[in-house]
Amino acid sequence: MNPYGKIRTSQDLGRLIRLRRRESGIAQADAAALSGVGPRYLSELERGKESAELGKALQVLQRLGLDVWVLPRGASPEKADD
Repeated sequence: MNPYGKIRTSQDLGRLIRLRRRESGIAQADAAALSGVGPRYLSELERGKESAELGKALQVLQRLGLDVWVLPRGASPEKADD
């Protein structure tokens, strides 16, 4: 089963970021530095803190090689344009 998928909550996003970081073998402090954010911010993001800044979260996602798609409910990312 693919552990990646829909993001419904800030906790879902944090879980997927943590999963990707661990799969990549990157320590949290190193991932924070590579993403241009502080270790505290990344820790809070991975725990699903709801007030995390979106711009910084997008930086982390990009650096970890994750794409973000916003689609109408029921649409498939496979059919979306790049």
